[in-house]
Amino acid sequence: MNPFRERTLGEEIYKDISSNEYLNRIYDNLLYNYSIRLLHLDRFKNMQDKPVVLDDALRFADLLSNSVGTKESDVHKTWAQEIVAMLDVIYPDDPDVKYFMGSVLSKASNYRGRSIMTPEFRERSLLEQLYIDYDMKMLALPTDQEERFFPSQKEAYDNFGKRYFSYSAPTSMGKSFMMRVFIKQQIMTGEKKNYAIIVPTKALINEVSTKLIQGLKELLKEQDYKVVTSAGSTALEQKHNYVFVLTPERMMYLLMNDKDMVVDYMFVDEAHKISSSDKRSAIYFNIVDMLSERDCRPHIIFASPNIPNPEVYLELVPGAELLDNNLAMQYSPVSQFVYMVDYVDYSVHMYNQRKRAYTYLTSLKANAGLHDLISFVAQDGKGGMKQNLVYCSSKDKTVDFAKDYAKKLNPLNNDKLNALARDIRNEVHGDYFLAGLIEKGVAYHIGYLPADIRMRIEDYYREKLITTLFCTSTLIEGVNLPADNLFITSYKSGLSHFKEVDFKNLMGRVGRIEFNLYGNVFVVRPDDKLEKDKFTELIEGDVPRQKLSVVSELTKPQKEMIIHKLMKGDVQFAHHPKDQSEDKYDLMRKFGLILAKDILKGRNSRVFREFEPLLDQEKIDVIKKAFEGKLFKPNDDITISCDQRESLYEAIRSGMEYPTIVDGRNADYDETLAFMTRLLRIFKWDIYEKGTLGKKNKKGKFAVLSWYVVILLQWIQGYGLSNIIKESIEDKRKNHRAVQVSYGVWETYNGTKEHKNCIIAETLEAIDDVILFRISNYFLKFTEEYIRQHGECKNDWYEYVEYGTTNRLRITLQKSDFSREAATYIRSNQDEYVVIVDGNYKLRKSILECGSELVRREAADIIFNLPELFVD
Repeated sequence: MNPFRERTLGEEIYKDISSNEYLNRIYDNLLYNYSIRLLHLDRFKNMQDKPVVLDDALRFADLLSNSVGTKESDVHKTWAQEIVAMLDVIYPDDPDVKYFMGSVLSKASNYRGRSIMTPEFRERSLLEQLYIDYDMKMLALPTDQEERFFPSQKEAYDNFGKRYFSYSAPTSMGKSFMMRVFIKQQIMTGEKKNYAIIVPTKALINEVSTKLIQGLKELLKEQDYKVVTSAGSTALEQKHNYVFVLTPERMMYLLMNDKDMVVDYMFVDEAHKISSSDKRSAIYFNIVDMLSERDCRPHIIFASPNIPNPEVYLELVPGAELLDNNLAMQYSPVSQFVYMVDYVDYSVHMYNQRKRAYTYLTSLKANAGLHDLISFVAQDGKGGMKQNLVYCSSKDKTVDFAKDYAKKLNPLNNDKLNALARDIRNEVHGDYFLAGLIEKGVAYHIGYLPADIRMRIEDYYREKLITTLFCTSTLIEGVNLPADNLFITSYKSGLSHFKEVDFKNLMGRVGRIEFNLYGNVFVVRPDDKLEKDKFTELIEGDVPRQKLSVVSELTKPQKEMIIHKLMKGDVQFAHHPKDQSEDKYDLMRKFGLILAKDILKGRNSRVFREFEPLLDQEKIDVIKKAFEGKLFKPNDDITISCDQRESLYEAIRSGMEYPTIVDGRNADYDETLAFMTRLLRIFKWDIYEKGTLGKKNKKGKFAVLSWYVVILLQWIQGYGLSNIIKESIEDKRKNHRAVQVSYGVWETYNGTKEHKNCIIAETLEAIDDVILFRISNYFLKFTEEYIRQHGECKNDWYEYVEYGTTNRLRITLQKSDFSREAATYIRSNQDEYVVIVDGNYKLRKSILECGSELVRREAADIIFNLPELFVD
């Protein structure tokens, strides 16, 4: 190497380009000119374009797109894309702009963006064409030679073969897409392995598993693979190779139930959740620990959005933290243009992300509201509507904002939307606000919505039938929707403030490379209850280096308290501090249970190492001795402590059973309430479930539990949602009960549509969170212990709750991945679609053409994943 060489030519050319005064002036003026068109301000005489020499702007874009030899090269290429994207809006018919856009996207190797924006582009010189052909060949997907990686994607993808790897990238980079390509490539080449993709929510299970099945199709049968989304799937009844798509909880239960299950590759999507204060973050630690101590360790790949230090998650794997197996990507194939809209001083400012500076654009009318802003920006200038997402901090505000926006809109008279609205009225309630909104092309997206309704809303949004979607933080978790505009109305999620990584992840929900090249983010301050400085900190701030939740969420006094309790053989940890939130307490408790298990097993996990400075051999010996004679010791199931398990064991040994089922579906209310009250004491719900199952009224009684029992009985008896909701409304009416109309505000039920919708929301949330999550998990513990003692459990209420029925056909269909609603339809038409072959239920292939859109959609995937379920 030449000792006099200090930097490459590329480094010399590009070292100071970001601070070039003329480039920054061009960019700022372009952003202004783009903004006045976006906001339709160009029609006013006082809102004229700022001067930009078009040729100079194009040359700078070309120069930036060629950036090499510097750490900022990815940022430069993104910057170049932003310039040509704005020029395309400002000069929509200019052939030079079109050409330079194609050239910039080609030089950035953004071939997907090029196919969207300039599909006819061709290089002018033979040399350029040869280079592009070579580049496209190198970036071709191994599973599809017509599709291309981005260079950063390819770099990350080439690391997937490593034993451990952690990478981060902008939200729009397609991290889960890379996982699907890798799995498909492996299956295509004949690999016989098991793969797992861990996703943070049940909603993402549906999206990821559907894309996997649609991508693999006949390969599943040819290579004997099954896509599995739950531990109860019929696909697990015989030996196959598997692709698991599971939440952390479901993955943990799968590993506990099958100690011999080999997982060759585990992909952790949205891995930044391991840094979250959410109680579920501890389960990631537990999963990695369980897999790490198996004879056949899997490859583990962590994928995160936006974070600068993806290597932090390698700390979960013993020894992996010493490896240099990480990659933080900066290039983004799409861009976001950001605006600050303040309804306190009625101003609109554009934000220049390159200079981190704001420029005043215009004032809002004094009586203007959010609905006016959305309606104004949503116009595409051609008589159509752009696609809009509106983030709201709570479920109540989501519904209120959606209603307010839709007031001035007329029904669209669209057959698909009218059919969905009709189904919502039939399946949920005739007065449910959502139905009327749907008819106008508006909807809200909330976690407790029934899965089939939520999926149809997403489908119709992608089809641009629904143009404005109001949502809660469920949308941050990774659901991909083709939004042009995103309106962020709060820096909170519930009562908690956003962290930078979640805010940037939310911003990345607009502008998705599958659909478009850029999007607009409007950060809206609706009133003075929200601080402007909080918004600006999140807009301007970089995502900080992430810490593991075991580091950031546990204080030294909490660790000392946990150790002190364990030394007494006690796992009932106290709230510390006393006003500790339920989520933070549950997270602390889970880490305490992991520590206890690690000490008893002698395991040097990441959790143990966090407590290690406060431990010595004497304390460790005391803890081991404290648990020595106990019948139950801490184990891999950190959702339940050994004192709870011991109480459950004694109760079942003394004869405790599930309530009796009469006539195949009915159970006695009083017997069920007595059973649930006994579970309350066994599992200590008054300590661990104080906000739901163990909630007390002012008189100190567990009054809410009786309401949950009513819903539970209706659910397992197979009642439809509409019947359950009608009963809830009738109960409020008959007994003059209070209705929670907003957080902390209660009113006596008065029969209004508003009160009915409050009860609908309360009931749907109870089914989603309490029945299908909390009660289901506790019933699973009961069933497992009952089987351990009695060998079998014929009256399995866990199964009844999980599938919402006692009917064997409906249970079998749901174990085959049909939804509860689809299974209900099939049972109602079983004479037409169901046959019994050798004692097993089968479906006629004619069901693919049945009258239910939901069933048709689900069957179209299931026939590839479980072809043996279907007969001609």
